[in-house]
Amino acid sequence: MATDTLKGTTGASGASGIRRLLLDNGALTALIVLVVAMSALSGDFLTTDNLLNVGVQAAVTAILAFGVTFVIVSAGIDLSVGSVAALSATVLAWSATQHGVPVVLAVILAIATGIAAGLVNGFLIAYGKLPPFIATLAMLSVARGLSLVISQGSPIAFPDSVSHLGDTLGGWLPVPVLVMIVMGLIAAFVLGRTYIGRSMYAIGGNEEAARLSGLRVSKQKLAIYALSGVFAAAAGIVLASRLSSAQPQAADGYELDAIAAVVIGGASLAGGTGKASGTLIGALILAVLRNGLNLLSVSAFWQQVVIGVVIALAVLLDTVRRKAGATPVSGASGGVRGKQATTYALAAVVTVAIVGATSFLHNDSATAGKPKVGLSLSTLNNPFFVQIRSGAQAEAKRLGLELTVTDAQNDASQQANQLQNFTSSSYGAIIVNPVDSDAASNSVKAADKAKIPVIAVDRGVNKAAVDTLVASDNIAGGELAAKTIAEKLGGTGKIVILQGQAGTSAARERAEGFAKGLKAYPGIQLLAQQPADFDRTKGLDVMSNLLQAHPDVQGVIAANDEMALGAIKALGSKAGKSVSVVGFDGTPDGLTAVKQGTLYASVAQQPSQLGKIAVDNALRAAQGKKVESTVKVPVKVVTKENVAGFTG
Repeated sequence: MATDTLKGTTGASGASGIRRLLLDNGALTALIVLVVAMSALSGDFLTTDNLLNVGVQAAVTAILAFGVTFVIVSAGIDLSVGSVAALSATVLAWSATQHGVPVVLAVILAIATGIAAGLVNGFLIAYGKLPPFIATLAMLSVARGLSLVISQGSPIAFPDSVSHLGDTLGGWLPVPVLVMIVMGLIAAFVLGRTYIGRSMYAIGGNEEAARLSGLRVSKQKLAIYALSGVFAAAAGIVLASRLSSAQPQAADGYELDAIAAVVIGGASLAGGTGKASGTLIGALILAVLRNGLNLLSVSAFWQQVVIGVVIALAVLLDTVRRKAGATPVSGASGGVRGKQATTYALAAVVTVAIVGATSFLHNDSATAGKPKVGLSLSTLNNPFFVQIRSGAQAEAKRLGLELTVTDAQNDASQQANQLQNFTSSSYGAIIVNPVDSDAASNSVKAADKAKIPVIAVDRGVNKAAVDTLVASDNIAGGELAAKTIAEKLGGTGKIVILQGQAGTSAARERAEGFAKGLKAYPGIQLLAQQPADFDRTKGLDVMSNLLQAHPDVQGVIAANDEMALGAIKALGSKAGKSVSVVGFDGTPDGLTAVKQGTLYASVAQQPSQLGKIAVDNALRAAQGKKVESTVKVPVKVVTKENVAGFTG
């Protein structure tokens, strides 16, 4: 019996040890499971190129998250890091390219911008006694606004000497990955080996006790938020280097990914726990998820659901870990660090072994099947691009193509990741609808280098060669919209313009077309023009505001149908009677409004045809056949008189 009792105790002890190991290393366990699962599900995942892609795609989030780790460990929050990253990159590009500032000094100015933003956050929190959420939320808006003001809403080319940060060393090792590793080591050193690092854990553990112990909490918070600003600036520079341009709308929403990476990595939002290695693992989990789901052709909408579930599970695991008395994820002694290093090494060995085994599942998978074509759309939150997708999918089905569609959500960096995934997976052809024509250039060059044909749809790609551009002329369409409203008003009248999202090529080109078209009608008075971001709700709000200042408006030009429909809602009974509205795109809802008479006209681009023709050209290019360098799909003004015969 004694023997049986001893055996039972030993077994229980072993089970408890495994349980504690999993609790203490939940994020690492999750990463291993994800890597193994993706390797089993996709033969394209476990390639050198794709694994390097994962590293590159994790880099910006990880660098941002290292800075956020400092803040969260000290029981704070920083919602401004994405906007600060964009502002820092914009300052660098603006000073170096438009004002002749030496590049080294421009980089220093960019870092100083990040520090200044962090210090303002820290001052408002430490001395102004604002909650961190409110202070950093205000900075999020201020920094983004300043980025748009400095850049005038347009991307600014990045200096070539700094753009090399987005390149590779030796033709294979991505520089962003090296920067991520260096910044991670700095973060680990600060947290584990410095006075300010120990202060972070003390403040996060019990701020009042830290103050009573003689710690100058207010000054430490200034330094903590300044450090977060430094890491945000570094992330912005790396991101802009990848895109070869500083985008005023870059890193939008990245603060949420950064916070998620820190929490997934084991830090507690209550403060007092967290480490750089855990944050890196959290960033890698997000990158592996997005990369793998792209390779598996999972809908972009479902990807958001999956990532949200992962974040919720990570917080739940944190709660379970603390209730179970798991080892705090904080600054560790030498012995604990040794155990952690051993754990990571063991995890790496196990992962390699299992992944190696699963790779046999794909040894014979490279058979000659359907041609694979990737389509990266700038957004699927707009009916125009949904119609492009529908036209492309219908044509792909007819031709027997395997078409993978991704949604960049108007994020140039996310689109760069998607194009990299297509390239590393050796797709037969790639179709891209660029978020920004400049930002897509590096990704298209990489596809060209891999000898993968690239078809651009709706918008061109600057500084890179595409096999075919399938598009309507946005400038010509803008001129046509201006002519239509002017003729409707008899050549004289007062109008307003609702512009698209600042920083996008479509918004710039359509605005240019509006301006050109109105020059021919000196009797048309432009009362105001304001951006409404291609969004119906914002179109409603902006038009409501403009009506307060200009109740005598007689016409509205909107850069897309969604904003036009919002304007119609704001105008109420005036729409189609005393006020004429012209939209752009020819979406189903827009055409319905034309039939009803509330929308006078829509400059239709026939998006379904754009998608269909793009797929046709992608197949021809993949088969090595000759394709035209440019295929123009004519725009058409659709009014109540001809809407019945228009199909889109």
